[in-house]
Amino acid sequence: MPRKILVTGLSGFVGQQLQQHPQIATWHLLDNNRLELLDPASLAEMLQKDRPDAVIHLAGQTFVPEAFRAPQQTFEVNLLGTLNLLQALKQSGFCGSFLYVSSGDVYGQVDEEDLPICETLLPRPRNPYAVSKVAAELLCLQWSYLEPWRIMVARPFNHIGPGQRSDFVIPGVARQLARIRLGLQTPRIEVGDVDVTRDFLDVRDVLDAYFHLLDRGRNGEIYNVCSGMEYRVRDLIEQMVNIAGVEVELVQDPARLRPSEQRRVAGSSWKLQQQTGWKSGISITETLKSVLSDWEARVVEE
Repeated sequence: MPRKILVTGLSGFVGQQLQQHPQIATWHLLDNNRLELLDPASLAEMLQKDRPDAVIHLAGQTFVPEAFRAPQQTFEVNLLGTLNLLQALKQSGFCGSFLYVSSGDVYGQVDEEDLPICETLLPRPRNPYAVSKVAAELLCLQWSYLEPWRIMVARPFNHIGPGQRSDFVIPGVARQLARIRLGLQTPRIEVGDVDVTRDFLDVRDVLDAYFHLLDRGRNGEIYNVCSGMEYRVRDLIEQMVNIAGVEVELVQDPARLRPSEQRRVAGSSWKLQQQTGWKSGISITETLKSVLSDWEARVVEE
């Protein structure tokens, strides 16, 4: 009989991709359409009907600019919502694997001599979103010391793939390229600071890492989920432009510039690989092609 898995945040980018991931076929995905993290009664009702064997806690407020605009709401969802979920699981008699999905953004401003970033580096969060994630991490780790569960924390770095909102740089550029190819936009792409580097990983590889952690992750441990590769955003945009087969002008839009910008990011997934056997399998070129193809279909429907 397939094990039961509760995944919060199914309507989000990663949650939607998870429903299509091959690994999910070995699990029974619990229906949580009425689940509301800030409503303990809805959590208790859902878990009373169906107690999971494992949980992937994806749900949260994840957009950094929104966290600056509404920090209180960000903390309520990301921290209090996590506490409500943990308490409801305990009350239901849960005794399985719990994966809290945090963010590589918790590391904050990292000196170049500390690259690639390892889990031993102390977090230095520089925005309300990252602060809320560190707080929720500590909450989960505190529970890992007291409860007979297996509780792990994942710190995914930048992940991209089909279905992502255009607020983020790679899907944002892909949307504009799709519009240009269809003649809906002049050959001019508005971007933020594209001369930074980031560690990008395909969302399908990210999800594969989560399932590896559910099966083999160690209780009370934190794991980076990243490619281990450092990509300059400008280079990825130029690669997408070549894939699209168009000529464009890049124009910097001040509205797309973010405060507290880290110039270089590269993570280490050594711990994840060593302890779970995970490794990435999708090339950055394949990822960019899938993102561009996704937006070509979506723009037609806009």
